[in-house]
Amino acid sequence: MKVAAIQMVSAIAREANLARAHDLLAQAAAAGAELAVLPEYFCMMGARDTDKLGLRETAGAGTVQGFLADAAREFGLWIVGGTLPIESADAGHVFNSSLAFSPEGKCVARYDKIHLFFFDNGTERYDERRVIAPGATPVVFDLPSRDGHNWRIGMSVCYDLRFPELYRALAKQGADLLLVPSAFTRTTGAAHWEVLLRARAIENLAWVVAPAQGGTHENGRQTWGQSLVIDPWGTVVAQQASDEGVVLFDIDARQIERTRAQLPVLSHCVL
Repeated sequence: MKVAAIQMVSAIAREANLARAHDLLAQAAAAGAELAVLPEYFCMMGARDTDKLGLRETAGAGTVQGFLADAAREFGLWIVGGTLPIESADAGHVFNSSLAFSPEGKCVARYDKIHLFFFDNGTERYDERRVIAPGATPVVFDLPSRDGHNWRIGMSVCYDLRFPELYRALAKQGADLLLVPSAFTRTTGAAHWEVLLRARAIENLAWVVAPAQGGTHENGRQTWGQSLVIDPWGTVVAQQASDEGVVLFDIDARQIERTRAQLPVLSHCVL
């Protein structure tokens, strides 16, 4: 199955971001992708954290959800929409939600980011807890690919990457492909992005697709980029360093079977 990890440098205006996402999804479809994954905050990188509150959507209805459904139908793609703000019970917070759409335009899965990013090195400070409500449930969904394999896909977002127990929970639910749409900062990405992604692939003997934000944004934030596809042995097989683009790769289910047969780590778990 050909996958596309879409890298963006999202701006403040939602409509401009959706237009760029549409162009990049069109590129992915033209190249033969079956699954395209957008990065975290693909639809907006606000001037302030609280801008997310003004663009919140009700689950099942809204501008961004409509865009994703329409694009999935237009291009005949499975699309995972990085993240968008979905309303929570608290008016001062939203969920940072990743939504998966089938080629028929149906939302087949929703994952609310569980782990919320906090970082303060004295120069940079981020605290998602100010406006994001945490999710609570690991999510997988099934994607029957054109080659006849039923992929079980585990969903995650950005800072989740630092919590291996989430990915082991997904693997225990049968996940053989792990998605990590992200907006890693330049500082943390340079230090930890690739090594953490490779570790998650190695630990779970699963494919990893990690689309990222990658550049200097209109609001001044700098994101690391380096969107990656990683095989079940932990080898980086495709990547893009920075700026917008589409990272494509044909992932092979047989490679998972071979790797898990040679090194049956998952069957050796005792805790």
